[in-house]
Amino acid sequence: MKHNIYILFFFFGILLCPQNQYAQVDFNKKPNDDLGNLEDKFQESFFEALKQKGIENYDRSVTALLKCIELDDSKAVLYYELGKNYVELKNFGAAEGALKTAVDKEPKNEWYLDALYSLYRLENDNDKALKTYKQLVEYHPAYKEGLVELYMTNKKFNDALKVLDELDAEKGISASRDYMRNQIYEATGRKKDQIKNLEERVDNNPDNESNYLALIYRYSENNEKDKAFETAKELLKANPNSQLVHLALYKFYLEDNETDKAIESMKIVIKSPQIKPDAKLKVLSDFVKFVGNHPQYESDLVEATTLASNTNNATPIVEIAQYYLKQGDKAKALKYYEQALQIEPDNFPVLRNSLLLYIDLKDYELAINKSNNALQKYPAQPIIYLINGVALNEVKKANEAIDILEAGLDYIIDDTKMESDFYTQLSVSYTLLNNAAKAKLFNDKAKQLKTSN
Repeated sequence: MKHNIYILFFFFGILLCPQNQYAQVDFNKKPNDDLGNLEDKFQESFFEALKQKGIENYDRSVTALLKCIELDDSKAVLYYELGKNYVELKNFGAAEGALKTAVDKEPKNEWYLDALYSLYRLENDNDKALKTYKQLVEYHPAYKEGLVELYMTNKKFNDALKVLDELDAEKGISASRDYMRNQIYEATGRKKDQIKNLEERVDNNPDNESNYLALIYRYSENNEKDKAFETAKELLKANPNSQLVHLALYKFYLEDNETDKAIESMKIVIKSPQIKPDAKLKVLSDFVKFVGNHPQYESDLVEATTLASNTNNATPIVEIAQYYLKQGDKAKALKYYEQALQIEPDNFPVLRNSLLLYIDLKDYELAINKSNNALQKYPAQPIIYLINGVALNEVKKANEAIDILEAGLDYIIDDTKMESDFYTQLSVSYTLLNNAAKAKLFNDKAKQLKTSN
């Protein structure tokens, strides 16, 4: 019977406590201290404590642990378990006392220090949390990065930067630590220190592309355009195959009226597999605006858009369609909208713009066919009913126009401008049918809505 209890006890111990703690209390070992025949009572109480904790009877677990301590108060694990139970019971004062005793008995024990630290964080006692965490880092350096976050929480930014410098020296640069470093610089407004740190990185490791790119970004953010431009040129000299640098060079060349170089950089950006689509589209959008004021570079815009469209992304094609729309060339705009729809047939804004352009270009039969198809896919979009109705009126199919316009009215929600347009088209339909009374009725409704706006 006793043998079975030991086996069950060992199983519970594996589940409920870290293994390194149970190395401290070996219940299968023959007594070799002053517990003598009290060992059985100690084991029974400890087992009871674990059992009660496992079923969340924390107060009973505390009672059992206190019995263990009466029998042998030398075991640090007893105070550790006691402290965790007190935390569950919200008795934080008692929990602190128990966990501190566990730490005093085994100052290097990671679990004990971490439990005490967690208690202080729970109580928002940042000073004690920091003190305990520093002790944890002393014995377990893997926790060092967490110390930075704690310093930041306590607004001890100089201490945080010092630890970051130490970690960078030990392990090299990392994105996560750079993120924390930049948070500190932003919180303290220490832009000069931030730039100085990056300058040192470039000097110490001139072959590292990311250091240059970070420095270019910070110079630009700090309105030091000339320094940013020079740094970009240095990167290109150090790494002629760099593609990312052209994200910066493109803009600098454009601002310095070195248009040919800017276009070359733009094409590198568009073709680069290293550069994210969002960044490419930003460059393309900038170039669309540039060509709007310098139409002699339109052919370069078309070429760049063609390159971008090879990625099966409709956005660059839509950009050029909108460019032509602003230029007043509706036929070319429509051509690119239709091309975009081939890539993204469910792009409703592009579909809507295409249908409107069919009306503007007086291609009414195509507008009717395309809007009929669109209604199958978007039966609750009133704008498609309106476009269909307009086109039907234009080809003198008034009765069909009335049917489609009346159906579309049911889908208008809080849009008096569109409602007015529907009434205007209904007035047109009844005029075509020589029904002057109804034509006037809907015309008056349209005017009333316009006046209310």
